[in-house]
Amino acid sequence: MSKSDIKKVVLAYSGGLDTSIILRWLRDAYDCEVVTFTADIGQGEELEPAREKARLMGIKEIYIDDLREEFVRDFVFPMFRANTLYEGTYLLGTSIARPLIAKRLIEIANETGADAIAHGATGKGNDQVRFELTAYALKPDIKVIAPWREWDLTSRTKLIDYALQHQIPVPKDKHGEAPYSMDANLLHISYEGKALEDPWVAPSEDMFRLTVSPESAPDTPEIIEIDYEAGNPVAVNGERLSPAALLTKLNELGGRHGIGRLDLVENRFVGMKSRGVYETPGGTIMLAAHRAVESLTLDREAQALRDDIMPRYARLIYNGFWFAPEREMLQALIDQSQERVTGTARLKLYKGNVTTIGRKAPRPLYRMDYVTFEEDAVYNQKDAEGFIKLNALRLRLGAMARNG
Repeated sequence: MSKSDIKKVVLAYSGGLDTSIILRWLRDAYDCEVVTFTADIGQGEELEPAREKARLMGIKEIYIDDLREEFVRDFVFPMFRANTLYEGTYLLGTSIARPLIAKRLIEIANETGADAIAHGATGKGNDQVRFELTAYALKPDIKVIAPWREWDLTSRTKLIDYALQHQIPVPKDKHGEAPYSMDANLLHISYEGKALEDPWVAPSEDMFRLTVSPESAPDTPEIIEIDYEAGNPVAVNGERLSPAALLTKLNELGGRHGIGRLDLVENRFVGMKSRGVYETPGGTIMLAAHRAVESLTLDREAQALRDDIMPRYARLIYNGFWFAPEREMLQALIDQSQERVTGTARLKLYKGNVTTIGRKAPRPLYRMDYVTFEEDAVYNQKDAEGFIKLNALRLRLGAMARNG
C-alpha cells in the first residue's frame, strides 16, 4: 500500500506534544484524514484536554474511551493468575497495556473505515513491536505507520522547531530536556531514559508519584485482607470491588507504605538492555496475596507446571505476543489451574514490604489432621520407609555401578 492509497488513519493520541506533532505530520506526509483515539487506562490524567486539542487541530472523529475495567479484568487479572514476572522481577505494567490499546485501534479502524493506524513508539523500543504484532494478529492487512521510523525529526530541538513552525503549542517545560520519560496506567508507572540511562546513578526521590519512600512510610504496620475467587481478587477488607476499583484501592494502600518500587536493567526484545524504574504498589500486593491463597489450594504438581511455563508466558507478554496462539494455549492451562484458588490472604504492609501473616480457604488442600506434630489417626509413618527406598533405588543402583 503506497502513501497515496491511505485516506484515513487512526492515531493513538495522548494530546501531548509528540502525538500532536505526529497528528500534523501525518496530514503533511500522507495527505490523509486522521482519527484520534485516546485511551483511559488509569494514567491519572484529565483526558478532555486531548479532545479539545484534537478538535482545535481540525479532527472530526475523536475517540476517548474509558478502558480501565477492561484493562484490569481482561488483561491484568489473567496475567496475575500466572504470578507473572519478566526476568524474575518485572510485573509487566507497560507490556500488558499495549495489546489493549492496539486492539481498540483496530476496532476503531474497522468502525471508521480507516486504512491504517499510527503510533508514537520509537524504533528502539519494545512498544512498536507490541502495538504492531497485536494489529497484524487482529487485522492482517492493516497498514501501520510509525513516524519515528520515517521522519527526520530526530532530536528534541527539531520536534520543537516543527511544532512552532506549524503553530502547535509547546508547553514551557518542553523547551528543555525532560529528565526522563514516563508512562502510567492503573497497574504502574514506568520511568526511563535521559537522567536514568546511567544504571549506576540512583533515581531522584522526587521522581516517584505513586509511592512514598519506604523510609518515610508510617512506623505502624497496616494489616489488610484480600479475598480471591477462582484466582482473581474480588474484595479488600471484606468490601467487594470491581477489578479497576480493587486495583486502585491496593495502589493507595501500597503507595502509602512505600511498596512496589523496582530499579531494573532489562533485556528488550529488540536486542539491547535498558534501565527502567517502576512503581507497582497494588500489583506487588496482589502477587503476594495470590501466592498465599495458592499455597493452600493449588496442587503441588499443578503449581510446579504453571511455574515452569511462567517465564515463557512472561516473555510472550513482554515481547508483544498477547494475541498469539501459544499465549492463548498457555492461558487456558493457567486458568484451569485456578478453578479452586479461592480463599483469603492476610497481609502486613510495612515500610516497602508485603508480608503474608495468614491465609485461609473454604476447601483447602492443607489438612491440619495430616500435618500435625501431635498424634493422628490418618497418617501411617511407617509408609515413609517404602516411599524413601523406592525413590532411592536409582541412586543406589547408580552408586553400585560407579563402585563396580
